[in-house]
Amino acid sequence: MSIRPYILSETNWKSVRDTDYTIALLPWGATEAHNYHMPYATDNIQAEHIAGEAAKLAWGAGTKVIVLPCIPYGVNTGQLDIRLCMNMNPSTQYAILTDIVDVLLRHDIDKLVIINSHGGNNFKNMIREMSIDQPDMYMCSINWWKIGDSNQYFDEPGDHAGELETSILMHVRPDLLLPLSEAGSGYGKSYKLKGLREGWVTGQREWTRVSKDTGVGNPQHATAEKGKTFLDNATREISSFIVELDALDPEDIYVDL
Repeated sequence: MSIRPYILSETNWKSVRDTDYTIALLPWGATEAHNYHMPYATDNIQAEHIAGEAAKLAWGAGTKVIVLPCIPYGVNTGQLDIRLCMNMNPSTQYAILTDIVDVLLRHDIDKLVIINSHGGNNFKNMIREMSIDQPDMYMCSINWWKIGDSNQYFDEPGDHAGELETSILMHVRPDLLLPLSEAGSGYGKSYKLKGLREGWVTGQREWTRVSKDTGVGNPQHATAEKGKTFLDNATREISSFIVELDALDPEDIYVDL
């Protein structure tokens, strides 16, 4: 495999010194249980793969993008009783972001796109706060699994470690999956409260009271082909966004409709 000049962890000082990067991608995942059949690093594997593939397309289109190393810990406050589910509080995430943004701005990179791969991570308020603390940085976050209508690709996409995520790992890292015969059902309880059930009320979800196997979503209909098709569409969309963002001045991103 050849060195990818748009992946910081693979490239070298000779290349970095001579390249004027204009936009950075930051994959951000989590380390947590994913049913019985999937690895703890599922979110990180997905984030790194999607960021790398989107950057490859953008680089080919002439965008000088650089993919930073993945942050492997996410917000797992509702899973602290699950063995070795690693939690990083939002305040810690913001401190990390602050340091990363400081480095990027020192080297004239003023656009940062977070490739988020974990539902427990929510960067919206951090982006708002960063706009005050570091107004020279334009930052945004992409939840890649929300691109398009997942129901067009999967019978039951699922919420966590279900058909969607299992299909993606079947395509990207099948060597890390146990057979589906060893997976749990992925049955997850819903809320009694109507507002929480319908999503217009938010609250902490205590994972072991929701799922016996840590999955929420049936993985049994997953296939590598479904995962590839969904990923190909997502990476194309993200790449197009990166190229478009790179060409825009953050002060001129609005248009009359």
